[in-house]
Amino acid sequence: MGEGDSILPGQRLRGRGADSNRAGRFEACDHQAYDDGWDLPEEEHLLRTETRLERPRSAITYNRSPDLPFDRSINPYRGCEHGCVYCYARPSHAFLNLSPGLDFETRLIARPGIARVLATELRRPAYTVAPIAIGTNTDPYQPIEREHGLMPQILAVLADFHHPVWITTRGTTIERDIDLIAPMAAEGLAAVSISITTLDEKLARQMEPRAPSPRRRLAMIRALTSAGIPVRVQVSPLIPALTDHELEAVMQAGAEAGATYANSIPLRLPLEVADLFRSWIESHFPDRAARVMGRVRELHGGRDYDPEFGKRMTGQGPWADLIHRRADLTRRRLGLGNGLPALRTGLFRPPPRAGDQLSLF
Repeated sequence: MGEGDSILPGQRLRGRGADSNRAGRFEACDHQAYDDGWDLPEEEHLLRTETRLERPRSAITYNRSPDLPFDRSINPYRGCEHGCVYCYARPSHAFLNLSPGLDFETRLIARPGIARVLATELRRPAYTVAPIAIGTNTDPYQPIEREHGLMPQILAVLADFHHPVWITTRGTTIERDIDLIAPMAAEGLAAVSISITTLDEKLARQMEPRAPSPRRRLAMIRALTSAGIPVRVQVSPLIPALTDHELEAVMQAGAEAGATYANSIPLRLPLEVADLFRSWIESHFPDRAARVMGRVRELHGGRDYDPEFGKRMTGQGPWADLIHRRADLTRRRLGLGNGLPALRTGLFRPPPRAGDQLSLF
């Protein structure tokens, strides 16, 4: 184990993306597993997922990033059990005094009651409607959604208000909610992005240990589009020297499954993610680790990550330009749109409540 690891003896990390649990950047101290010299056998046990509950005080999070096509989002969960080692959202766990490593995928937080808070926020007189994005930080259809069922509650509120929503996921539980999403899509109020990083089943299991297989995600696209829901296949992150050669193949597979939009974002490794990903690539692909990290730094101006607006989502340099040209050519060849489908905002209206004065017109 590396310096700063706090993995206890006997803990087995089967089905986990990170291989360490280093403290986040706000912690005053770190913990390290240490052999105390006692020659006693340790009982092996799997590292289990635990979920805590949070009473949400707000539902909508706003951003001012010019790189994003939305200015507001909803996160029904904190942390994500899918365990994608490259996930740019991992550093958000540091704000909870938890590790962006294993804690991010094993110590999760569900936010029951978020739908009620959302309804209150949408009723505020000053609220101005614009599409809400769900799934921008952690996956709303990760495995614990089957137990907590927060998304049907959120979708029911959005449908009642005729509010537009973009959903990003790789979780199969979204198929449970097709009957809720399809009527909204028919009104131009809903669209879905399905993330597919690679078509290689073995590689996907290594990078995204608890996410559905690529084949299963293509089946999700077919199910959604068959119900009339517009779908974008999101080839993200595109990892240089590891998955970049699959860009055209993934877009084509998505198109054949029914997707009508496609995009791709190069790998970005903010804050703690850089060390986690470097450790993973050196462990699983030692023969190309230096090449992958070298290309990542080329993408981000000589650093593991460049957070500057206008560069962080696209990268820079010849390789970034080539990737974007390849994506544009593939979209044109397959007849796919870029970005996300436009959603309607003019239908928004708060539903009447018991005792409300109804309009005469």
